[in-house]
Amino acid sequence: MTEYPTSQEGPQPAAAAATPAQGGPGLPAGAGAAADGRGRGASGGGCADELGHGKAPAPAAEGVRDTGASGAGPVRAHADGGIGPDVPRQRRTRDGAAARNASAAAAPALPDTAPGGAAGPAPEAAPAAPQPPPPGPDDACDPLPDANADAAAEGGADPAAAEGASPARREGDRLRFVGAATRRIARGIDLDEIVLGLCRATVPTFSDAILVYLRDPLPVGDERPVGPVVLRLRRTDRLRPIDDLTGAEGAGAAGGAGELDFSQLPLLGPQGDLPAAELCEIMPGGALAEVLRGVRPVFGSSAGAQDALPELLGAGHPLPRGRRAILAPLRGRRRVIGAAVFLRSPERPAFEQNDLLVAAQLATHTALGIDKAVLYGREAYIADELQRTMLPDSLPQPTGVRLASRYLPAAETARVGGDWYDAIPLPGSRVALVVGDVMGHSMTSAAIMGQLRTTAQTLAQLDLPPAEVLHHLDEQAQRLGSDRMATCLYAVYDPVSHRITIANAGHPPPVLLHLGGRAEVLRVPPGAPIGVGGVDFEAVELDAPAGATLLLYTDGLVESRLRDVWTGIDQLRERLATTAQLTGLDHPPPLEALCDDVLDMLGPGDRDDDIALLAARFDGIAPSDVAYWFLDPEETAPGRARRFARRALARWGLEELEDSVELLVSEVVTNAVRYAERPVTLRLLRTDVLRCEVGDDSPQLPRQRRARETDEGGRGLFLVNRMARRWGATRLSSGKVVWFELAIPAGHERR
Repeated sequence: MTEYPTSQEGPQPAAAAATPAQGGPGLPAGAGAAADGRGRGASGGGCADELGHGKAPAPAAEGVRDTGASGAGPVRAHADGGIGPDVPRQRRTRDGAAARNASAAAAPALPDTAPGGAAGPAPEAAPAAPQPPPPGPDDACDPLPDANADAAAEGGADPAAAEGASPARREGDRLRFVGAATRRIARGIDLDEIVLGLCRATVPTFSDAILVYLRDPLPVGDERPVGPVVLRLRRTDRLRPIDDLTGAEGAGAAGGAGELDFSQLPLLGPQGDLPAAELCEIMPGGALAEVLRGVRPVFGSSAGAQDALPELLGAGHPLPRGRRAILAPLRGRRRVIGAAVFLRSPERPAFEQNDLLVAAQLATHTALGIDKAVLYGREAYIADELQRTMLPDSLPQPTGVRLASRYLPAAETARVGGDWYDAIPLPGSRVALVVGDVMGHSMTSAAIMGQLRTTAQTLAQLDLPPAEVLHHLDEQAQRLGSDRMATCLYAVYDPVSHRITIANAGHPPPVLLHLGGRAEVLRVPPGAPIGVGGVDFEAVELDAPAGATLLLYTDGLVESRLRDVWTGIDQLRERLATTAQLTGLDHPPPLEALCDDVLDMLGPGDRDDDIALLAARFDGIAPSDVAYWFLDPEETAPGRARRFARRALARWGLEELEDSVELLVSEVVTNAVRYAERPVTLRLLRTDVLRCEVGDDSPQLPRQRRARETDEGGRGLFLVNRMARRWGATRLSSGKVVWFELAIPAGHERR
C-alpha cells in the first residue's frame, strides 16, 4: 500500500536518523522509540518504524519489525469502516504484559550502531540497560479517541499535516477527527445546519476551502426528478480572508503556477461576495456524471476529476494541481444528491490516500443527514398545511361581536394537534362560538379534529340548538371509531337579545369578564365527552351584557404537570381580572392584547398540550336599532311590509334608501307569502349596514334564475342581486330566512 507522505519529503540522511539513544549509553542508536513508553520518540521511530512508514528506519527497527514483535502491519481500511493498523484479530486485544513479554522474549538482540551511523557489535563490557517491553499493537497505535478528541478535532488541529508525526499517530488523529466531525454534522436538524456543520468541521482542520453543491430541487423520498439534473452551489467556506490566502507570494505561487486561485472561489452567506449561487447542469455521459455515478471520492489529479472539476468550478477557474483537491459525491439513500469539493492551498501539505476515506465518511454522513432533513422538511410542510386547513384562516366579523383567537402547538416539532376553534355566522345576526379538543397529538387526532369541525359547521348552518349539535357530533365521533373521543363547547350568541346559549361536552367551563373588571367562571353543566355515546347534553341560556368578554379555551391553557385544571382556571380568572383593572373599569381591555396577556401566564413547564383560545367581545345591537314585525301570509302582506319599512327608515333618518328598500322588501315578502303557511317575520337592523331579514316556514330555498321574456315572474331575486350589497338564504330547522344588506349613505350618524 502507498505510504503516507508527510511534510518532510524524501528519506532522511543516515546521520540524522541515528540519534543518541534516550535509554542510556548502552542502548543502540535508533532505539529511543523502544525506550519511550508508547513508541513515540523524538527520532520519529516507534509506531512509524513498526508500521513501515517511517522516513529513515534504522536497521535495528527493521530487525524488530521482521520479528513481528510490534504486531503492526500496513495501515488500511477495515471492513467495519475504521482506519488503523491491519493486525490479526487476536492481536487487537489488551492482554496486558503477558503478550508483550512473550514478544520481547522472542525478539533477537538489537545490533549496536556506530556514531557514524554504521551498525556494529555491541561492546561486551558495556552494562545492558533494562529494556522495556516492546509496545503492543494497542499500546503503540491506540485508535480509540481520548477524552479530548472532540476538543482537538473541533479546535482546529490538522490530523494530516503534523510535522514529524508518525503515520500511525496521524491515523489516530484521523479517527478522532472523523468522529468529532460526524457528530457535528449529525447535530443539524435542517438542511442549512447540516451543510454548515460540514463546512465548520472540515475548515480549517481538513481543508482550506470547501464547496458544497446540492441538487436543485432536492428529491424527496422516492420521488423521481423531472428534467435535467442541476447542481446549485449551496455554501462555500474558506480558511482565511482572500487577502491572506492570495498575497503577493501566495498569488504568484498559486495563480502564476496554474494552481487554483482562492480569490476566485465564490462565497455564499453573510460574508459572501456573490449575491447568488452558481448553477451546474450535469450533462448525461459527461465526466462529472461519471464521477458522481462512481460515488467514491477521487483526487482532483485523477483522470475523471480533471474533466469533472471544470463543470463545477467553471471554465474560468484554474484547476488545482496534484492532490490538493478531493471531489466527493454526496449520495443519499437512493441517489446522488450533490457533491463536495475539498481544497488545500499550495502552502499546505497535499491530501494523502487515507484522506479519501475521511472524505468518504464526511460525504456519507452529510448526504444521509440531508436526506433526513428533506424528509423532515416535507413532513413539517404537510403539518403546516394541515394546520392551516384545519383551523380558520381568519375569523368572521359578525354584527354585534368582535373576535380574536390564538393557537399554540404543544412543541415546535408537534405543529398540529387535536385542538380547534371556530366562529360561524348564523341567521338573525347571531354567531356560533365553538372550541374543542380531540384526544391525542398525532396526525390522526388532527384529521379527526378536521372531520368534527366540518360536521359542526354543517350542523350550525342548519341552525340547530347547541344541545342538538353536540348530540350529532357524538354520533359522528362514534362512526369514526370506538376510541375517537373529544371535548367540545358550543355557544350561540344573539346580539339583539343580548343572550348566549351554551352546551358543554366535557370541556372546561368558559370565563366571562364583565365590564367592571369582575371575572366569572360560568356555571355550565359539564356533560360527557363526545364519543362516549348514550348521553344527553344540556344547554343553559345566560345573559351576555354589552362590553363583556367571553373566553373559550382548551385544557392546555389551564392544566399541566405542575397544576390541576381547577387551579389553572382560578389563575386564569385572576389574570383576567388583573388585566381588566390595569386598563380601567369603564372600558374593556383590547382583545388582541388580552389574548397575549392570557398566554403569558404559561410557565416553562406548562406547555404539555396544545392550546386553542377564542375571545368574543359582546357589543350587541341596541333595541333602538331593531325593527321587528309579523305579517300574515296574505295578499296585503307586501304592502304592509313597505309601510313598516318606510316608517323605520324615517325614524333612523335613512329616507335616501326608501325606494330601494321598498322595492326589495316587496319582492322578498311576496316570495315568502307565496309558500308560507304561518306568519312571515320581517326585521330591519341598523348597524354599519342596513340589513333586512324575511323568515317563513317553508324549507325551500329560493334560487336565482334568468327569466324569459314571456314569463310574468322570476325577476325578483334578479333585482335583489343587482341592487343589494349582499344577499343570501339560510335554511333553518323551522323554515328559512332570506336576507339582504344595503350600504348606509356616507355621513349618516346614529341618533
